[in-house]
Amino acid sequence: MNRLAAALALPLVAGWGLHTLTLRRRLEAAHRDPLTGLLTRAPFEERAARLLRTGPCAVVFADLDGFKAINDTYGHATGDSVLKLSAGALDDAATGQPDAVLSRLGGDEFAAVTPMADPIALPWLLRGLHDELTAPTRIDGRELAVGASVGGCWTGDLPDSGLSAALRRADEVMYVVKRGGGGWLAAAPGAPALPAVNGRRIGRPGTHEGRAEA
Repeated sequence: MNRLAAALALPLVAGWGLHTLTLRRRLEAAHRDPLTGLLTRAPFEERAARLLRTGPCAVVFADLDGFKAINDTYGHATGDSVLKLSAGALDDAATGQPDAVLSRLGGDEFAAVTPMADPIALPWLLRGLHDELTAPTRIDGRELAVGASVGGCWTGDLPDSGLSAALRRADEVMYVVKRGGGGWLAAAPGAPALPAVNGRRIGRPGTHEGRAEA
């Protein structure tokens, strides 16, 4: 009798296991941007905040430059291809960091949080991401290049290492770069926050490329 009961139960157990796996996959898919496969804002913030509690991290904010012109000139399909390639560049820049949390926040804005024990590695990360994002590529037979503004900070330097403060600081330095014409920028330890205007930051003069700090 016990053997019969076990035999009858096996299909139910297998079916429930498959159902659970399918449900998990659907939930994970719901947390990801359907175009790029990166996390959307809410799950990114949840996972990134959890990662920040484990130790110092690099927090990166990236915004494409000239993306609207590509959309307007070549159409949304080409623009979508650029966004997919940009997501791939973000993933490539995080290679070797399996715990990195990556997101398309919306439009052509991307963010990443990755463990980083020493801030000396931050400029290398930002420069590598910028180089990946701006590398020329061929889409539908055309060679296209998009600009990028990349800002980042190291949470070990921040008085408030929470996600909101870290993202705000990374966004600040990214906007300094954008006002200077694009490139990358690492936040300087202890630099004061920039005042906000209409949800954005008032940038100080920045450098186009290099290891300048704000």
